[in-house]
Amino acid sequence: MIKTTAQVQPAQGDEILVSAKTSGILMFSSGNVTEGKSVSAGQVLFSVSGSGMAENNSTVRFLEAQNNYEKARADYDRIKELAKDKIVSDKDLIAAKNQYENSKAVYDNLNNNFSAKGQNVSSPMGGFVKQLFVQNGQYVEAGQPIVSISQNKTLVLQAEVQQKYAQLLGNITNANIRTLHNNQAYTLAELNGKILSYGRNTNSDNYLIPVSLQIDNKGSFIAGGFVELYLKTTTNTQALTVPNEALLEEQGNYFVYVQIHPELFEKREVYPGATDGLRTEILKRIIRK
Repeated sequence: MIKTTAQVQPAQGDEILVSAKTSGILMFSSGNVTEGKSVSAGQVLFSVSGSGMAENNSTVRFLEAQNNYEKARADYDRIKELAKDKIVSDKDLIAAKNQYENSKAVYDNLNNNFSAKGQNVSSPMGGFVKQLFVQNGQYVEAGQPIVSISQNKTLVLQAEVQQKYAQLLGNITNANIRTLHNNQAYTLAELNGKILSYGRNTNSDNYLIPVSLQIDNKGSFIAGGFVELYLKTTTNTQALTVPNEALLEEQGNYFVYVQIHPELFEKREVYPGATDGLRTEILKRIIRK
């Protein structure tokens, strides 16, 4: 049994960082975009507008692209009709078509991400707002992080163990997890968990060996928090164990109640050994004279 502490982290794909695609003034689309708020996939959270800015004005670029597209489409439609009567050459028709398709591509790209009011920033997936990095009315640069969205469904437990356990890490078969904030214990199977990896070496700034586990969040785990982790390895040693709830502590001494018959229980002092978070080993019974 290897007892350690693990930090709860979001799993890859369970959390995403949303960044601004253009520079401008960021405005909340609704007044209640706060940390912890539930959001759905595609929900518009913010808008980034360059309106009123002298340079890099996204509104001006959008309107310019829209006008160029509408003009190119009108010119192409007119030349297509003239080409039917051989009034214009095929070269002019191809040039008009090329101009139309180029302006359409630019306009469609801006239209999918912008409007005359600026860029709409939507949530790419359902979940909740984990962290806000901006304030309403703040100027943001293109590529600047705005918000992180998390589903909080799958978590990774990142633990570190001492080097003396290096030879045992390959024999880890199971684990028990105990939360610190409400003292609840779970087996790895209950959380549909698995051992992801363990380190084969250390580095110059950390002499501990990393161990990673993945679990499903049953609602009792908080990303960024810590849990007690009991890594279980294979052994040929048999042991007598009792549930942790059955072990009583009185002034540093430990006792269990043994059922003699259905209506009689005897209090016995014992010497406890290691625990896996759920059960504790009983090394021997103590008889005091």
